[in-house]
Amino acid sequence: MKVVKFGGSSVADAGQLQKVKNIVTSEDNRRVVVVSAPGKRYSGDQKVTDLLIKLGESIQHDQVDHEVYKMIVDRFQSMVDELNLPLNVLEEVRKRLEYSMEQVQKKEAKAIDSLKSCGEDGTALILSAYLRQEGYDSSYVNPKEAGILVRDEPGGALVLEESFDQLYRLRERREILVIPGFFGYTPEGTLVTFSRGGSDITGSIVAAGLQAELYENFTDVDSVYCVNPMYVDRPKELTSLTYREMRELSYAGFSVFHDEALIPAFKAKIPVCIKNTNNPSAPGTMITADLPDRDSHVVGIASDKGFLNLYVSKYLMNRELGFGRKLLQILEDEGVSFEHAPSGIDDMSVVLRDHQLPPEKEEVVVGRIKEELKVDTVIIERDMAMIMIVGEGMNQTIGIASQAACAFREADVNIEMINQGSSEVSMMFGVKTEGLADAVQSLYRTFFE
Repeated sequence: MKVVKFGGSSVADAGQLQKVKNIVTSEDNRRVVVVSAPGKRYSGDQKVTDLLIKLGESIQHDQVDHEVYKMIVDRFQSMVDELNLPLNVLEEVRKRLEYSMEQVQKKEAKAIDSLKSCGEDGTALILSAYLRQEGYDSSYVNPKEAGILVRDEPGGALVLEESFDQLYRLRERREILVIPGFFGYTPEGTLVTFSRGGSDITGSIVAAGLQAELYENFTDVDSVYCVNPMYVDRPKELTSLTYREMRELSYAGFSVFHDEALIPAFKAKIPVCIKNTNNPSAPGTMITADLPDRDSHVVGIASDKGFLNLYVSKYLMNRELGFGRKLLQILEDEGVSFEHAPSGIDDMSVVLRDHQLPPEKEEVVVGRIKEELKVDTVIIERDMAMIMIVGEGMNQTIGIASQAACAFREADVNIEMINQGSSEVSMMFGVKTEGLADAVQSLYRTFFE
């Protein structure tokens, strides 16, 4: 059995859904399909999930944006019309949308989550109806029926272990099952969404629960590239990666996968293949638990903007018991999560996503650090970018850091911070955002040309 997941660009319109139908029905063992909400059809278009969020915000302000509502319904209606599906399919999509809108108006708990889930839900209803119309035995399966149980957590739902046993029972069904991604249900029956990009998480959960032979994730690229094509023209394609490499790359800016998406598949040791809906015959990129044979030790260069560095120094900090804990406790008290925390004898840096520390919160945090920790210096450095070189074989290779440092020197970009995790799968460098493109290009020349 294969579990097949299709991203937003793969289900953006009726033409794309026809491609999805052809891919799913081309192999008998593609029996479980997970779908995203319709994505952009062209540059400048809007994703349905973004429209649903706008609609929800307007309802919360007691001003229903009827234009946005019409845009959402029109997206689904165009699919139904072009695929010649019965009108009752559109009515079911509209009914679920309007029910969720009423929940938001009544200020019900998690009503916005319910509204946001309507994109994936609508896609699943339409695709399953289309498959039936084309003569295939197919059913829409709601995540509650499938058994996707979650715990509601700030920032997104987390799957509960009992989900996997319940999902396994779907193997008994013979038809093509279409499951909407992005959401699950608490044991009490409340709909909760995963974090953004969560349809990938659903696909991984379903593949793990069904103990699938393979989890195929269809997107709009032939494979994963070793670097962002925005910075390097025609970069090298990657035919294979390990789970750990893909997770590191996803975290640091690779847009193919949500950075939490592979965890269920990783735990169940389900291989994952990233393929292109628009070119399904391309081999794609295979992601596995074991390190494949390869010549290069560095497999990818990931990068992301929007960071800041909170730098703190205090003489004899290393002798002060609990200093690091107290500093991080202040951040926790103020609802700020951190990404990295490299430290020295008398100083410590805490790297945060820029949005975690808006100016009003920055004033409170800096004030508490000065008053409670009696530090010598507190500096906030914004406009930071992170660059990560990734590869399982790096820990067995001498000179990787030296090569990287030379690449930064050749790009004339100063390294503000270096951090290497104990896993030795990745090495991270902090630079000013203005030097990001030059640094990435120089690293690419060093490790891949």
